[in-house]
Amino acid sequence: MTAPKRAVVLLSGGLDSSTTLAIATKRDGYDVTALSFRYGQRHTIELERAASIARLFGARHRVVDVNISSWGGSALTDERIDVPTGGTEEGVIPQTYVPGRNTVFIAVGLSLAEAIDADAIYLGINAVDYSGYPDCRPEYLEAFQKLADLATKAGLEGRGAKLVAPLVLMTKTDIVKTALELGVPIVETWSCYQGGEEPCGVCDSCRIRDKALVEAGHPELATPIGRSAR
Repeated sequence: MTAPKRAVVLLSGGLDSSTTLAIATKRDGYDVTALSFRYGQRHTIELERAASIARLFGARHRVVDVNISSWGGSALTDERIDVPTGGTEEGVIPQTYVPGRNTVFIAVGLSLAEAIDADAIYLGINAVDYSGYPDCRPEYLEAFQKLADLATKAGLEGRGAKLVAPLVLMTKTDIVKTALELGVPIVETWSCYQGGEEPCGVCDSCRIRDKALVEAGHPELATPIGRSAR
């Protein structure tokens, strides 16, 4: 009997990573371990949502503590920095960028992937809507893949995990459509930068998500602010 092919999926509980999990399990047929991080973010609602989404798609779920908030530097980890609500500006890295976050997360994912003999590490990063983030670009992934192949025993033996970013060049609207096609419960995902009982509707993440939901023909899934902005 052939052993199932394994993958690690970095799962934040947001729309993009949840869609990526659905792609890895339902489209690509991987036996998945979903990996989430408690990194000192403003809230842990996303971790609760990640656990729920992982269960829905039959994935094992692991949460790792990697506190990168103690030195601040981001509106997502430093309470002294306000979460921006004025929209993104082309060519400007927003205050919501967390220094080195993806590099840290992928490195941990690479360790897990090698330990469980996984073939792939799936990432929900996107270079189109979050083009200000330096660690969401295709060239960043290409460079990290070279590092991964050099840095691991599995890589040196030619069987290292491949970094897979199926959403990297998709628009947010296309991501929404893909999520719906694969049965992702969008209302259960959490993309808002703020904590609270409901998404704020005004942070950059909510704005981008709401706009995509409206463009995809599903304004009922947007926040009240997003629906009224049509």
